[in-house]
Amino acid sequence: MSDPRHYPAQISLPPASQARGEMRLPGSKSISNRTLLLAALCDDTTSVHNLLASDDTDVMLAALAALGVKIDKPDADTYLAYEVQGCGGNFPVKQAALFMGNAGTAIRPLTAALALQQGHYTLDGVARMRERPIGDLVEGLAALGADIRYLQNPGYPPLQIHPMTASTVDRVSVRGDVSSQFLSAMLMALPLCRRAMMVEVSGELISKPYVDITLNLMARFGINVKRHDWRAFSIDAGAQYFSPGVIHVEGDASSASYFLAAGALGGGPVRVRGVGRASIQGDVQFADALALMGATISMGEDWIEASLPAGQKLRAIDADFNHIPDAAMTIAVLALFAEGVTTLRNIASWRVKETDRLTAMATELRKLGALVEEGADTLRITPPAELTPNAVIHTYDDHRMAMCFSLVCLGRVPVTIDDPKCVAKTFPGYFEALQGVVS
Repeated sequence: MSDPRHYPAQISLPPASQARGEMRLPGSKSISNRTLLLAALCDDTTSVHNLLASDDTDVMLAALAALGVKIDKPDADTYLAYEVQGCGGNFPVKQAALFMGNAGTAIRPLTAALALQQGHYTLDGVARMRERPIGDLVEGLAALGADIRYLQNPGYPPLQIHPMTASTVDRVSVRGDVSSQFLSAMLMALPLCRRAMMVEVSGELISKPYVDITLNLMARFGINVKRHDWRAFSIDAGAQYFSPGVIHVEGDASSASYFLAAGALGGGPVRVRGVGRASIQGDVQFADALALMGATISMGEDWIEASLPAGQKLRAIDADFNHIPDAAMTIAVLALFAEGVTTLRNIASWRVKETDRLTAMATELRKLGALVEEGADTLRITPPAELTPNAVIHTYDDHRMAMCFSLVCLGRVPVTIDDPKCVAKTFPGYFEALQGVVS
């Protein structure tokens, strides 16, 4: 696998017209970081296979090691098997300064878990992390007796965590309309309270499929969370994490979207392995959206394939993408190739991701000649008669911007991607993998 740190400042992709082949997906970021934390909270050792090799998982691995969790990587040449020795919910190190990069899937659940410890911790990250909200999670944890203080701007990292005070609270509330990661973080930490607990959701819960990932993984580690119509979640007294022994991380369904889209744009078929009908990730529903646009989709237990009949063009769609916000970015780029006006709705969560993705996406689509209307939580895209060649796409240090816009080359125009190394966040070998199916 190529080391993206050695990528040049820009990558220029030549015009392409065909996409065909098969590739195996790297592990899911969402599953990888949740699995690492849950394995650390067990008493026993968990063997984690197909862990994603990326910046975000490196952040979680480094943080857990700094907290005293023993993690062995048996094979120095692969990221396929880690042995995580759990600490029974009690991190051995009680004072640590943790750097969380720009990994939301690391800082939010770790904040919740550390808030219920009896230690002194600081959590910080890159400049963008200091702009990503965490106040709603902190407010919910404070109701449990957590002592969390903001070191700069209220509601945002960096944070300072102090030993919590004794509490008998058994019901807390957390907002669900900014990021589902707040709820997921709270749910993963609640078993550490060692009593029956309920968390209620305030406002609309967005990105429900990501909460489903959390519930599924918690069940595999011995915690059965009762869901009450997405409005509340409860955990029984005595609930405790137990290692499943061995766990395999699914391929990343968000990353699958780029290759399935390539299959549609380049005729295909392109098959991805690692996700399919048995996936616990909501982003496999990207395949449904692609089918609505006219692509032919086939699916097995652990694979998905996309193609487009010769002579057929993609159709524009108007749809709500609250459930798959990450994969929806790929739909926005596909809109450049669709007949008609494509509208993506209910995507306000884009604004608090690695960058303000609504504004970033609108800006870069316009470089390619598209007419774009940006709303508070919508994007309306009218494709150009012809794509503007030789566009230079700014990526905003956002891995998904780089990967989405790489697909433009399948419009038979050259495109240049700024700062390609940003793909290391979730898919270090992305450009080589794309080259393997595109010609």
